[in-house]
Amino acid sequence: MTSNQSSDLWAAPLRRKGPIVAKVEIPGSKSVTNRALVLSALADSPSILRRPLISRDTTLMKNGLVAIGVGINESLHEGELRWTISPNELIGPALVDVGNAGTVMRFLPPVAALANGAISFDGDARSHERPIAPVIRALEKLGVVVEHDGRYALPMVVNGTGGLRGGEIDIDASASSQFLSALLLIGPSTLKGISARHTGSPLPSMPHIEMTVAMLRDFGAEVDVDDRQSTWRVHPSRLVGKELVIEPDLSNAAPFLSLAMVCGGSITIADWPSSTTQPGDQLRDIFGAMGAKVFLTDEGLTLTSMGISEGESIHGIDIDLHDVGELTPAIAALAALADSPSHLRGIGHLRLHETDRLAALTREINALGGKVTEEETALHITPASLRAGIFHTYDDHRLATAGAVLGLVVDGIEVENIATTAKTLPDFASMWSELVE
Repeated sequence: MTSNQSSDLWAAPLRRKGPIVAKVEIPGSKSVTNRALVLSALADSPSILRRPLISRDTTLMKNGLVAIGVGINESLHEGELRWTISPNELIGPALVDVGNAGTVMRFLPPVAALANGAISFDGDARSHERPIAPVIRALEKLGVVVEHDGRYALPMVVNGTGGLRGGEIDIDASASSQFLSALLLIGPSTLKGISARHTGSPLPSMPHIEMTVAMLRDFGAEVDVDDRQSTWRVHPSRLVGKELVIEPDLSNAAPFLSLAMVCGGSITIADWPSSTTQPGDQLRDIFGAMGAKVFLTDEGLTLTSMGISEGESIHGIDIDLHDVGELTPAIAALAALADSPSHLRGIGHLRLHETDRLAALTREINALGGKVTEEETALHITPASLRAGIFHTYDDHRLATAGAVLGLVVDGIEVENIATTAKTLPDFASMWSELVE
């Protein structure tokens, strides 16, 4: 594991005065935006995405689709951002830059298999290390010629022939639920549909699979899921364009809700949906178990707390985060400030994310004086007195926001490469500073 190359250091704002009372508008969900882009590109009529997330990951997805022939027009309607997606013939040759975006490197190669021509994929150095082999093998079983020099990794070339027959596929998606979602998303556009059976240890991030299924059905697809949630059948069908309002990214709400838990006060996240498949919705129960009061109203989700500076403790937690692993950095930061040990379990798959998140969290919290013990699939965190220092981010947006949370009460924390938060949360640094200072 190596840290990012950026030497830019951001002084995490220390909260020097009283509780924080604020209403925060979180940008749209990356997971919803990127799935909606793919489904809109494969539909038989135009779609309108309202309030899509503008971030590095969604821009990479948008640009990748445009590169292979999809029409995407950006406009403002009464101050609201809208993308109009016009499906066109998918053609190559083209080059797609995946950056370090998991959804782009995994969702777009199957889409490229539907195109006419050779579509090349490359990205950041870390993208060459991240797992994509199950998607490549699945495409090869479906008859697609993929050039990867036997590495089953990026960079690679997908040689599309204008369509796919489809069929039955066994896939081990235990390293990332995105492997399975990638195949399901193209199912309606194949001649026979896709029947995908997961083989291997339990699927991580099951809410993201449920999101994929729900959005497929929203666009008109017929999807069958067996009772054990091990086999998914997507029937061949027409996808119909939609007008869709993108929900706020609930996982990105975690550091902002943490403001009230650490500093005291009340934080309301605007437009929190009453029903959603986003994993971030589980923050309601998790932060409640850690001592906050959380309630949902027409205004949004509100979290209140006296804050640790006023004597109200953050409680340690023993929890399996297998299905909601993306919340781990935020929870780990709070656990380092808690009144009792925490045990975060079921998160071995986080070693394959933007960085090895378990190793990174252990190294960075301990470098500040923390006590984190790392196991293959778990973190054990014993609260300790923390000190000033540099919090490295490894080009990982969620590491950066975790460092910002610790900086609320630990004077002198400098977060390396805070700009990496642009992956899913544009303008994080300015939003955070305005709330804290």
